[in-house]
Amino acid sequence: MLVVDDDVTVSDVLRRYLERDGYIVSLAADGETALRLADQQEPDLVVLDLMLPGIDGLEVCRRLRVMSNVPVIMLTALGEESDRVVGLQLGADDYVTKPFSPRELALRVASVLRRSRMSTADAAVLRDAGLEIDVAARRAVLHGAELALTVRELDLLAFLMRHAGQVFSRAALLERVWGWTFGDQSTVTVHVRRLREKVEDDAARPRRIATVWGVGYRYDRQE
Repeated sequence: MLVVDDDVTVSDVLRRYLERDGYIVSLAADGETALRLADQQEPDLVVLDLMLPGIDGLEVCRRLRVMSNVPVIMLTALGEESDRVVGLQLGADDYVTKPFSPRELALRVASVLRRSRMSTADAAVLRDAGLEIDVAARRAVLHGAELALTVRELDLLAFLMRHAGQVFSRAALLERVWGWTFGDQSTVTVHVRRLREKVEDDAARPRRIATVWGVGYRYDRQE
């Protein structure tokens, strides 16, 4: 586990809570150190504050996505909604708003890791018109080319494909895919937009992931 925050108090509290849950935790106080440790240690998850000296958290998130699909949980201030949206667009899997409960963060960590290590019970290979998801391998391919999907993007796409033809509200997707019973539903909107950019021939005219106005989203099979 890699915790990136320049606030020594926050880092120390998070380290103690995460170590109590059995994780091995490394700390970084700036973006450059975070990227170096991520490359050297290949952590299972990164907790990333957006406000960092030097290379800021958004740029760190962007570079992490180039390096790997490691799950990223962002730490953002209460008024930084635009930064949260940008972070999600860059590929972050989740976010926690400051001030936050360390226990809440630990629960979010467990939830994201659980999703990224989905059990073989759900390990079907899903296929539709050149799109293939191997859930156990955490791998998605479109027309033979591997897709760079984050943990949440793959989970969301797999869920919609498993329930093709069914419409789900943003609140339902937030609960079924993220495991949240409350939260910012724009998270779902951002992830759907990112998925369309990766799996649709024309993201502006989606055929696979349809919007049902006033209700939610539906996956339409193409075969």
